[in-house]
Amino acid sequence: QVHLVESGGGLVHPGESLKLSCRASGSISNIGALGWYRQIPGKDRDFVARVGPDGTPSYARFVRGRFTASRDSATNTVFLQMNSLRPEDTAVYYCHAQSLVPSRPDYWGQGTQVTVSS
Repeated sequence: QVHLVESGGGLVHPGESLKLSCRASGSISNIGALGWYRQIPGKDRDFVARVGPDGTPSYARFVRGRFTASRDSATNTVFLQMNSLRPEDTAVYYCHAQSLVPSRPDYWGQGTQVTVSS
């Protein structure tokens, strides 16, 4: 079992920054990529960014150049630095861990609210 705990959400003004953190614990050897998704009420959960076990990040097109994902293997933590935030970035952000066990679904955190409003 893997447990994911997010932190760092909040309310900011347009153009400001936030940094999200997600620490994984438990069966860490069963995890591949760590990353982030977000969900607006009434809509599907969308991919935002992920970092592979080798530290290579990938991003959704709508956050490239504004968000930076990174991973600390020593603490099993993934970060999402969000700059130049826009009102349309308002969502619940979920930490995601890829399961390397074929029979086991991926893991999700409880979500953290990010609100961008003037």
